[in-house]
This record gives sequence, structure tokens and C-alpha cells, in this order.
Amino acid sequence: MKIFLAGATGAIGMQLIPMLVKAGHRVVGMTRSPGKSDALKAAGAEPVVADALNRDEVIAAVGRANPDAIVHQLTALTTLASEKSFEKAFELTNRLRTKGTDNLIAAARAAGVKKFIAQSYTGWPYAREGGAVKSEEDPLDPNPVPAFRTTLNAIRYLESAVTSAQPLQGVVLRYGAFYGPGTSLGNGASGTHLELVRKRKFPIVGNGAGVWSFIHISDAARATVHALERNVTGIYNIVDDEPAPVRDWLPALAQAVGAKPPMRIPAWLGKLVAGEYIVVMMTEIRGASNAKAKRELGWQLQYPTWRRGFVEGLG
Repeated sequence: MKIFLAGATGAIGMQLIPMLVKAGHRVVGMTRSPGKSDALKAAGAEPVVADALNRDEVIAAVGRANPDAIVHQLTALTTLASEKSFEKAFELTNRLRTKGTDNLIAAARAAGVKKFIAQSYTGWPYAREGGAVKSEEDPLDPNPVPAFRTTLNAIRYLESAVTSAQPLQGVVLRYGAFYGPGTSLGNGASGTHLELVRKRKFPIVGNGAGVWSFIHISDAARATVHALERNVTGIYNIVDDEPAPVRDWLPALAQAVGAKPPMRIPAWLGKLVAGEYIVVMMTEIRGASNAKAKRELGWQLQYPTWRRGFVEGLG
């Protein structure tokens, strides 16, 4: 199969390329930066330079590649930890989720592509009521806090556009919180959030009851390969086996990297210092179940729980 990978130089893209090549697929990797072409070649992909927000460039690039499938992994999150405003941090990523998705779907239709897989997110979008762990059948948050609204609207847009893009076989992968090499929770230059943990600047806010679902970056990439190779459509949560509250996983992460236990601050102070959305993420969000993905994709995890992954898989 020939795969057109948009967002090829991101953390998951650079994991995906060698996996796809090893499985016998040909990969065309799209990047906006000509300077990243050599890295794509070294990983095993044929590089193509195009701006995902330029419709004509995307249609031309996909047309020249003539792929069997498109994998949409476009994000712009390199400055996430340094941005004070949640909306500002996700502004470009949300344009990639809306206009970028539209451009790739138009290109897929023009080139006669059969399958289209897109990255979504399951870290906080589920409704903050009912059980602690949600399946793909559960509703997304009908009343998100103001900071989340634009981003959740972009996620809804992407998921609707992909799953209704006939005659494409549309698949949406709702990844959990990434950790491991090349991510903000990994060793190395990109590990900005991990560095905050080491410096005790990543506190537990309030009761720490917010449930997070994690996924090691290599397991996320492996699930993507499975989704490509199976005759499936629809939405899948791509997370590990153990959704957990902040009060459990954050001290374990600190211990795994040799840091002191995280500080604890009351919810009112967290809201004052960091904003309402931080309090919600720390105290209210729900986790996600991977049962559907394991059942329908035949997917097995190298790191079934963050407890093992934080010790062995940070890179």
C-alpha cells in the first residue's frame, strides 16, 4: 500500500514511517519545511514539501503521489508548554483540524484515495458526568469550559468531516495523552512537561480526581498501522488499559524520573494562577476505554499501562 502521511515529521509521524516501511508499505511524507526532507528520507519516506493550509498545494502533492491511503497527523504543538493561553496554543492546530482536514479530503477525492485516517484526541473532550471511563458511544462534553470550546469545536468538525467523507473509508483515532520519545512527556529536548515534573512545577490541583488516559507514542503509531491494514471505519479510542486519576499517575511519574513528589495546591488557587481549564483537567475530566480498538483492530500494546511505560518508555 502507498501511504501519504501528512504531518510526517511530528512525534507520531516519525514513529509511523519506519513501522509502515517495515510492514512493506511505501510512504510519502509531507512537511511544510524543506529543511526536514533529509530526516524523512533517513526514516524511509519520500519527502514532499507542501503547506497543509494551501488547498492547491495539497491537491497537487497528493495527486503526484497517487496514494492508496492518507494519514492525517497534522498538529502544531511545539510551543504548547510555553503558551499561557490554551486558545492561543491550539490556534494553528485547530486550523489544521478544520481547513487542513478539508484540504486533505478534497485531495483524497480528487486522487481517488480509498482510505483516510485522521488524528483526534480523547484527553478531555468526553462529557464530565457519569462513569469515569468512556467509550466511543458516549457523548462529548456538551458544555465545555470557555477555554476548551474552540478546540472542541475543531475536534468535532474533524471527526464529522472524516467519518462522513463518502466514498472514503474514514477512520478517526482518538489518541490519549502521548508520552515517550519526541513528546512533551519524554526525555530529550521536547520533554517540556516532563521537565516541569522534575522541577516540581506540575502540581496536583484540588482533589486530583480528573481521570487521564495515556498512550505511549509507539503504541499509538502501532494502532495507526493496524487501522490502515484493516477494513474498518468509524471512531476508536487509542489509549492504554489503565485510565487513572491525577493523584495516582502524577506521583508515579515523578518517582519514575527521580523527582520529588508533586506539590499540591487547592482548586481555588489553581484557577487563579492557571485558569479554570487546568482545574477541570485536574479534577473533572474522564478517561477512555480501548476495548473497541483492541477488539476490532487486533491491536496489542507494548506498554499496556503507564505504570510500566513511565519506568521503561520515556526514551
